Amino acid sequence: MRFSLVDVFSAVRFLGNALAVVHDADGLSEADMARIARWTNLSETTFLLRPTAPGADYRVRIWTTGGELPFAGHPTIGSAHAWLEAGGRPAAEDAVVQECGVGLVTVRRDDRLAFAAPPLLRGGAVAADLLARIVRALRVGPGDVVDAAWCDNGPGWVGLLLRSAEAVLAVDPDVPAFEGLKVGVVGPYTTQRPHPDGCAVEVRAFYADGRDFSEDPVTGSLNASLAQWLIGNGTLPAAYVASQGTALHRRGRVHIATDGDTVWVGGDAVTCVRGDVTDPAA
Repeated sequence: MRFSLVDVFSAVRFLGNALAVVHDADGLSEADMARIARWTNLSETTFLLRPTAPGADYRVRIWTTGGELPFAGHPTIGSAHAWLEAGGRPAAEDAVVQECGVGLVTVRRDDRLAFAAPPLLRGGAVAADLLARIVRALRVGPGDVVDAAWCDNGPGWVGLLLRSAEAVLAVDPDVPAFEGLKVGVVGPYTTQRPHPDGCAVEVRAFYADGRDFSEDPVTGSLNASLAQWLIGNGTLPAAYVASQGTALHRRGRVHIATDGDTVWVGGDAVTCVRGDVTDPAA
């Protein structure tokens, strides 16, 4: 089976978020997919299959090292890129329709690929005790926090707006205190301290599952929900670019645009490695 390692949310190789893609994976069992995903040890590994739903161009199954996801942002853009690069021909010229666990997802083809942000499963205020715990775990001062809200479109994110991009980059989490939390922090760049590429905000994503703590390099789902929250309340404009991954020596760029009530989350994708993967049963 054909195999691709794709860098997502970056136009420059090895500076975005890596995704492993296995093509023509219809012959693999769920156990095979889980085994390969654990072996690649990336945040996500996707498997491209023939579509089963009318209107879909292809079907994708998205696996982490711990199990399958119904949807995720950077695997959607990376999978669409890999499918097109491998010769996939969508029914529509300006879009690809992906079948995945949440149903059909439209991926626009413009200057770059972009998916429509899924609806929030939970929004609104964060309870005072949870917010206090998050502030302690992030080791930020209460005066650094401008606003907070649930930004849960599946993974369970809580979003914190900090006073500046510099405050975001200065976050040094208390790892043992982070157990069970999934937190995204965002802060604006200003005319006094602008981003060199014109990005409007800096974003970081932290999560812990048991003893495993991680910072995600570039996060499609989080940027989608942050945009819905902060565009919705007038904090951010209807279109902007977010920087993410700076603290990890990456250069992720997430392009946000709105069309009516729909927030589109876009990013570049480039293939870094091409090869073949052997069927585990062989």
